[in-house]
Amino acid sequence: MKQMTTHFRRAPAPCRSFCLAIVAALGWLGHGPASGATTTSPEILIGTAQGFLEFTVEDYLQRSGIEGRYEVEVNRLDPRLRLAECDSDLTASLESPATPLGRVTVRVRCDGSSPWTVFVPAQVRLFRDVLVTVRPLKRGEVIGMQDLTLLERDVGLLGQGFLTAPEQAAGKTVTRPLLADQVLAPTHLQSSRVVRKGDQVLISANSGKVSVHMNGEALGDGAEGQQVRVRNLSSQRIIKARVAGPGLVEVDL
Repeated sequence: MKQMTTHFRRAPAPCRSFCLAIVAALGWLGHGPASGATTTSPEILIGTAQGFLEFTVEDYLQRSGIEGRYEVEVNRLDPRLRLAECDSDLTASLESPATPLGRVTVRVRCDGSSPWTVFVPAQVRLFRDVLVTVRPLKRGEVIGMQDLTLLERDVGLLGQGFLTAPEQAAGKTVTRPLLADQVLAPTHLQSSRVVRKGDQVLISANSGKVSVHMNGEALGDGAEGQQVRVRNLSSQRIIKARVAGPGLVEVDL
């Protein structure tokens, strides 16, 4: 697995989103412990959330077998926040979402004599090597290895998905025009047609250990694995067969 590095940056002020909830003996913001009482600083809460997220993300990537580099950015908290100093160890858990990527919320809790809970928002960015086009591609073009390269991108921003190996795209047909340096998504590709309407094909009919072969004519285009209509040239019967490769279709008896 690639070495993963973690960067911690605070969000620029003013932060656009404060997601704070305080329970138990605490009141509203600015009405925390009595004057002079020791409090838990926002820096401690931010550090707790950061450390928890670093551990959680690393564990998630290892369990999922994902290679990549990640960044953790914890939002600033409201400076008016006053929480009693916790007389027990703080605990942290992922409030949302279930996967520790993208926009996340960490629940930090104190279960001591003056319990409280605060929700700390953060952003986890995951960078992976993904397939990117080297040149513009027209709709209907067949992609070759020379048309592809691997570049690092934040996959959290790739809502249509992405591909991570040239073999996943090479030999497939482009479904829409693509720009140079564009991340390839599965929806941009379809299997290339290996049988075309009017092609002479070999029909392979299989039943257990018995295999029969006959000549046929494709009545439509098809990619490998797709069903096409085929005319049996001996009987003139039209059947549906599965494309098994260039010039070869299969039917089950």
